[in-house]
Amino acid sequence: MTTAVLTEQSGAVRRIRLNRPESRNSINPELIQALDNAVADAMRDPGTEAVVISGNGPSFCAGADLRHLRELARAGGDPLAFLGRVSACFTRLETATKPVIAAVHGHVVAGGLELALACDAVVARTGTVIGDGHIRNGLLPGAGSSVRLPRKVGEPLARRLMLTGELLPAEHFVPSGFVQAVAEEGEFEATVTAVARSFTGLPPGQARMKRLLAAPGVPDALSRELDMFAAHWRERDIAAELDRFFDQRAVR
Repeated sequence: MTTAVLTEQSGAVRRIRLNRPESRNSINPELIQALDNAVADAMRDPGTEAVVISGNGPSFCAGADLRHLRELARAGGDPLAFLGRVSACFTRLETATKPVIAAVHGHVVAGGLELALACDAVVARTGTVIGDGHIRNGLLPGAGSSVRLPRKVGEPLARRLMLTGELLPAEHFVPSGFVQAVAEEGEFEATVTAVARSFTGLPPGQARMKRLLAAPGVPDALSRELDMFAAHWRERDIAAELDRFFDQRAVR
C-alpha cells in the first residue's frame, strides 16, 4: 500500500511530500490524516525549525479527490465530515508553531490552493498554475479559499479566481506576495531550501509571532464557508455534475 505522505529531514528543515502522484495528490481521507500527523510530528520535534510541504508527481495538489466526492454523492451522503477534517488540518497548519513553506509545481488548484494558502510562504516552479477552480465543477470551497484567498492576494483577484475558476501562472501571484519566488526547474530545489533556511536559526519567538498574525474572525468565517457548502450540496445534483467532469476528461 502506498504511503500517502513521505517525510525526510535535512538539517533543521522537515520535508513533507504528498504522495498520491497518480491522482495529482488529490486529497482523500488517508492523505489528510497522514498530512495532519506529519505536521504535528514536525511541530513536536525540537530539531525541526521549519517545514516544507511539496508533492510528488506532476502536480503539487489538484484539490479534493473528486471520485471520493462522487461516491459520497451517489450514496446519498455528503462530504461535510471529510471537509471539516481538511479545514481543521489547514487551520492547524496556519497556526502551527513553526514556519511552513509550500513548494509547489504543476497544478495548485481548489484544495491544493487552500493548502498553500495556509502556509507562511510559497515557492513555485516555473510552469505552475494556481487557482480556486471549485466553480468549474459545480462546487464551493470548504477548506478556506473564501477566507484566506482575499487576505493573501487581495479581494479583486480573489473574486476573479473564485467566480470564474480561472487558473493563472504562478508569476501572477508574485506582486501580492502570496508567491515569494518562482524558479526554473533546475534552480527550484535550491530556491526552496534557501527560503526554508531563511526561517531557521533565529531566536525564540516565532510561535508567539504566528499567534499575533492570526486573523480575528477566521474560525467563524471558516464555519460559515462549510455551512454554505452544505447548502449548495443539498440543492445540486453533485453526482451528475461530477459525472460530466469525468466524461469530459475521458474524451480529451
